[in-house]
Amino acid sequence: MGKKNKPTKSEWAEVRGSDVHGRGMFATKDIPESTEIIEYLGERIDKDESNRRGHALLDESKVTGGAQVYLFTLDEEWDLDGNFEWNTARLVNHSCEPNCEAQIDEELKIWLVALREISEDEELTFNYGFDLEDYSKHPCRCGSGKCVGFIVGEEYWPKLRKKLKKKRAKAEKKEAKERKRLSALKDER
Repeated sequence: MGKKNKPTKSEWAEVRGSDVHGRGMFATKDIPESTEIIEYLGERIDKDESNRRGHALLDESKVTGGAQVYLFTLDEEWDLDGNFEWNTARLVNHSCEPNCEAQIDEELKIWLVALREISEDEELTFNYGFDLEDYSKHPCRCGSGKCVGFIVGEEYWPKLRKKLKKKRAKAEKKEAKERKRLSALKDER
């Protein structure tokens, strides 16, 4: 599937500029709950190739500061690499309060499906489900009331909140120590 294809289309959505991250997909009409909106397309690859590509992207991100990963786990043997310009679904942005989810059908096709009714002109989003490894490199800009500040799966939120609380406490302790030091220096003068 690596050949040049036309961009995928959906009767339900189109690509537009997004406040979340450059471009995104937006509903062109009201979308009923449980609707398959667009198929997430790409190249089906085995786990070894997926790991190779994933590590190459990680290496690239260390050099450039950014690399986008469009790899989806299909099953124990296969992943799908959606990093192709013609895969319009790759432009659906992350949200901590998503209106879509990625569902894999029995043919191992990935569909973005409406979790609830979506209004015309609303941006389509789903939770990317990243784990906690390197969470700090993936800040979230979704702006939802439930936003945890980083692009991680909801199942990791409790651990993330604990990590962030510890980090804040450590920073506050360091700040207090520095204020005390500066105050002592001031008193010596």
